[in-house]
Amino acid sequence: MAVPSTKSTLKEYCLRALGKPVIDINVDDDQVDDRIDEAVQYFCQYHTDGVERMYLKYLVTADDITRMTTDTSESVTDNSVTTTYKRADNFIVVPASVISVVNVFPLSDRANLNMFDVRYQLRLNDLYDFSSTSIVHYEMTMRHLDFLDHILVGEKPMRFNHLSNRLFIDMDWSRDITAGEYLIIEVYRKLDPDTHTDMYDDIYLKRYTTALIKRQWGQNLSKFNGTAMLGGVTLNGPELFSTAIAEQQKLEEEIRLNYEEPAHMQQG
Repeated sequence: MAVPSTKSTLKEYCLRALGKPVIDINVDDDQVDDRIDEAVQYFCQYHTDGVERMYLKYLVTADDITRMTTDTSESVTDNSVTTTYKRADNFIVVPASVISVVNVFPLSDRANLNMFDVRYQLRLNDLYDFSSTSIVHYEMTMRHLDFLDHILVGEKPMRFNHLSNRLFIDMDWSRDITAGEYLIIEVYRKLDPDTHTDMYDDIYLKRYTTALIKRQWGQNLSKFNGTAMLGGVTLNGPELFSTAIAEQQKLEEEIRLNYEEPAHMQQG
């Protein structure tokens, strides 16, 4: 059996699963391509193996800070009443393959501790010897400091929608960050099947793609329902279509129950 590793080999695999070349599959090549694209899109959206956890590093520039701190006016008129709003374009554009943003790492001076910082003193005085000193107290203290930082300072609010490919970070861009610093963004990104070719051989993707092509086949034959062919064969497109719909629904229920990741923060 040929192992699918490209879109074309997956197409041939699914058509063979439906009966080709013994049976004539009445589906156009463009329709098959559309169903494969639909299956890959669904696979990347809901299957845990269709995405990967990534860390994107973005260098903030002076132009970014200027844009973030400049308000844009927008006026709306209704019944001779005009209302003017101002909004800040405080967003950065993320790659189209990103489907959710999990976190933007806190912007702070934790990496540059000075001798008067409580963390510096804790490590200097209490962690001089790991072999004779318990780290339980250190762990509890660091958790307490992190909790205080969360309460007193807070996290930078963010908003994301993957259809717009814009990540909004609601902070004071003129004070909280400077040009030349990096933003570290934790995201989930769709796999590119042309790069990660093993996706085409995934057992679920092969089954789901076959079901979608079968649905298209039944839909194409529905208009010829009851037509008698040579040899006394009668076309039954609606039955083929309903069977494919049932298979598709079963597979979609399976992926949501067994393979779906928990809902990600800021998932578009």
